[in-house]
Amino acid sequence: MAQVFLYGTLRHAPLLERVLGARPAAVRPARLDGHAVRAVADGAYPALVAEAGGVAEGEVIALDDPAGWERLCHYEAVFGYAPQPCTVETPEGAVAAQVFRPDTPPATEGAWSLDAWAGRWAAQSLEAAAEVMGQMGRMSPRALAAIHPMIRARAHSRVLAAAPRPRAPVLAPMSRDDVELRAHRRPYADYYSYDEQDLRFPRFGGGLSEPVTRAALVATDAALVLPYDPRRDEVLLLEQFRPGPYMRGDLRPWCLEPVAGRVDPGEDPEATARRETEEEAGLTLERLELISRSYPSPGCLTEFFHIYLGRVDLARRPAETGGLEAEAEDIRRHVLPFDTVLGWADAGQIDVSPLALAVYWLARHRSRLRDAG
Repeated sequence: MAQVFLYGTLRHAPLLERVLGARPAAVRPARLDGHAVRAVADGAYPALVAEAGGVAEGEVIALDDPAGWERLCHYEAVFGYAPQPCTVETPEGAVAAQVFRPDTPPATEGAWSLDAWAGRWAAQSLEAAAEVMGQMGRMSPRALAAIHPMIRARAHSRVLAAAPRPRAPVLAPMSRDDVELRAHRRPYADYYSYDEQDLRFPRFGGGLSEPVTRAALVATDAALVLPYDPRRDEVLLLEQFRPGPYMRGDLRPWCLEPVAGRVDPGEDPEATARRETEEEAGLTLERLELISRSYPSPGCLTEFFHIYLGRVDLARRPAETGGLEAEAEDIRRHVLPFDTVLGWADAGQIDVSPLALAVYWLARHRSRLRDAG
């Protein structure tokens, strides 16, 4: 039987159970003297650091199933953690245990709270752990570590999807709980993942459909912004090479687009909109207005768009080109009269649908925005 000292996020019982695949045989409070639990700088998890006179509070779990130990080692290895021996104090006395730690201690900053972490990160961590554990035996911890930022982004997208939002009242009163899921497969996982499901769904006339197989490319939520200066009646558009049109065979795989970026794990879509506008357009947003929260292609994509109109000041032009070199971005910026862009939309010369949607929304609300100054 393995005894393991837990001091961080795995003290959250639902997460621990998801990682182990079952509840541990026994859980006891414990402490590790001469150490402290500290928040990792720029991270949502803690680190165990040596500290004279410190006490790291936690718990000891007993794993009597080798499979549970293997699952725990797999999960921890994704983060670069490996077991090390330690001796912890419990109400029954000293216990020899294993504790998972990285080879190189990370930089830390201040205290860490399990309750504060759970309030913000538990739901996302549960979703991410499900993907990590679902790939055990198919992908190595090292391979999973390489794509873990996208695993967390996909998890965050599922958390956002669970939040209620206004829907058209004509929709039938059915929910995902009415769908009968029979099997779920993930034959491919990397920056994106590809999922297949065998299911039956409720029919409008009553009863369930025959078993069907459906597949989708699993992406993340994204925030999109059309920067607009109502005082000058100008918009800013971005031009860049896009792999989608290129792989389709498009003769000119450069597109005009709004500002756009993936919603990072734990990030509010409006925060993403502000960050991406600064990074891609070189502009600071004055105000945001929601245009749409919508699926661009619900038949084959899980991707979900949060589309905004962003008020900006275009009196001082941003640099003609920009983008993050770390992401190999090569972006050209165009500041254009809105009437010009609206004319392109009417002539079918805008081939990115979120941009067309934003342009037509602005055409409808333009007078109000200009009157407000």
